[in-house]
Amino acid sequence: MAEYKLEVTTGDMINAGTFDHIFVTLIGTGGKSERTELDNEGVDFQTGMTGMYTLKTSSSLGKLLLVRLEKDPLFVLPEDEWYCSKIKVTTPDGKVLLFPCYRWISRGKQEELRGGRATKAFEDDHPVLTDHRQKELIDKRSLYQWAIIDPKLPHSSDFKHVSELPAEIAFSMSKLMEMLYAKRTSGAELMFKGLLGSTEQWEKTEDIKKIFWFKETTMSVYVIEHWKDDDFYGFQFLNATNPNVIKRCSKLPPNFPVTEEMVKPSLAEGSSLQMEIMNGNVFLCDFKMMDGLPTKVHDGQTLHVTAGLCLFYMNPENKLKPIAIQLHQQPSEKNPIFLPSDSETDWLLAKMFIKNVDLMLHQSVYHFMRAHLLAEVFTVATLRSLPVIHPLYKSSLGWDGMMELMRRSLSELTYSSLCLPENIAARGLESIPNFYYRDDGLKLWNIISSFVKAIVKHYYSSDSDVQKDTELQAWISEIFTHGFLENKASGFPASFNTVEEVTKFVTMVIFTVSAQHAAVNNGQFDFNSWVPNGSLLLRKPPPTTKGQSSMETVFETLPNVGETVKFAAMSWVLSEEYTDVVLLGTYPDERFDEPAPKQMIKDFQAELSCLSEAITKRNSELEVPYTYLNPDQIENSVTI
Repeated sequence: MAEYKLEVTTGDMINAGTFDHIFVTLIGTGGKSERTELDNEGVDFQTGMTGMYTLKTSSSLGKLLLVRLEKDPLFVLPEDEWYCSKIKVTTPDGKVLLFPCYRWISRGKQEELRGGRATKAFEDDHPVLTDHRQKELIDKRSLYQWAIIDPKLPHSSDFKHVSELPAEIAFSMSKLMEMLYAKRTSGAELMFKGLLGSTEQWEKTEDIKKIFWFKETTMSVYVIEHWKDDDFYGFQFLNATNPNVIKRCSKLPPNFPVTEEMVKPSLAEGSSLQMEIMNGNVFLCDFKMMDGLPTKVHDGQTLHVTAGLCLFYMNPENKLKPIAIQLHQQPSEKNPIFLPSDSETDWLLAKMFIKNVDLMLHQSVYHFMRAHLLAEVFTVATLRSLPVIHPLYKSSLGWDGMMELMRRSLSELTYSSLCLPENIAARGLESIPNFYYRDDGLKLWNIISSFVKAIVKHYYSSDSDVQKDTELQAWISEIFTHGFLENKASGFPASFNTVEEVTKFVTMVIFTVSAQHAAVNNGQFDFNSWVPNGSLLLRKPPPTTKGQSSMETVFETLPNVGETVKFAAMSWVLSEEYTDVVLLGTYPDERFDEPAPKQMIKDFQAELSCLSEAITKRNSELEVPYTYLNPDQIENSVTI
């Protein structure tokens, strides 16, 4: 007689428990146990509960390979899914084995769990394990299929509606309820005030301040007070939601004929534009990618997209300020270069149109395509190509304009642009002061890279291990095909040959879906809830002459009341902090059963904690703190 002790843990999320009958079968190299019901006195499998059970067999089952779970209905009660977190089995010889589950189990469906030690396909040493691995991948490839929405954009999952998503990858019930509450709360307040749906035009900025009574942040208040300031305007191109466009200017573009006379008042005394360019103090945002995009019709009028250029100067006080703005690519009499010396409203309008196009590029490309769409590619490829036992598994535009912009961006997307150290170097931003996105981001990149390197080297002792891992090769092949559309010029790998290549790519994936998404998402309410600071919609065309504007022109250009509050409410929901947050470096699912990876995770968490303390200390000394890449603010994946 052999006796096995089982610890069965039910998840702690809403409705994780079940009243149904749960049965278990242990499968080993020496045979399998009887199908045995897990039943103690009282109610089993309550939310967050760990139950202890004993299973007896006539003899030892040998090396334990699988734990099979089944669920049968209790009487005629409706379906009552059960979320099993994990099962720990103590064998007759005293060994404790972890069998991670972390999935919902339905009636009539068998779930077979493998132990927590990660293995590659060529390391499986028993036919039962090989067959189980193959069956898992067949089932997952059938469930998770690719869909092509647009042949020039990253492919997506084939699910048509969120209701079709398997429960394991859908939003939790608590998050759905909190998001719904945020939407209803903001909507109710705006409806009560008569702002929602209003077509009236704003008459003064004081009225815009009253959109929300209680929703504000320290940063959103600062934005309201300083949105017109040139130094704060420049700061935002480094440290707001889109630090991705600005680059060092080594030579003025031929279509941007800024003269020494134009910018001399903005430069240090005795200096010149050419001298400041040579000294590396001049920077450029060029939105030529936006040129010629189709736009939507709004209130019977075709909206405008300004594919403009903005020149910045880092002054001796280390403040980055705009010094010249051209709102279209081709210079002409009707496309003047606006300067800080122009009238206050001329200069303000020029800055607003640049922020408008910057925000459209941010939302379409850097937020939606490069974070959300690529995250979906990485996720679907992982679900289709890697079994749960694999080492990596554990670790103003209208629709047409937005689609065309993303097509253009993807065709120009390179591997190096998603790798932060190379991205910063290519834009010449290694030494620009007060660039906290760069400072924090590079430290995060290095911490993530160090962690990934340790994990990858633990499982892949040589380059040959990488080359013969068919599942790993299938994973990168799917990403290259469905994410980057087999564009060899992009520099993205289509296969892996070395441990170093795997380390770099996995680092990029983790950084993209965690830190980079936090950088472009989490500050949206801070910077964009005050719509004059940056709006996706501007109603009037950009100015073609100087000296004709007033504050009335500014209000005519801004979205109307109803449109403004809709944008503000959207930024609230997108930037809201929800309770079921899983932070970067946090692994609530116990999937590793080996001491070495567990220690690597602890080291990773310790490094993130030290960085968090350093960032918090630095921010305490700044007038405008940068918090978005503080590890205690970064979720471990794209979750909104």
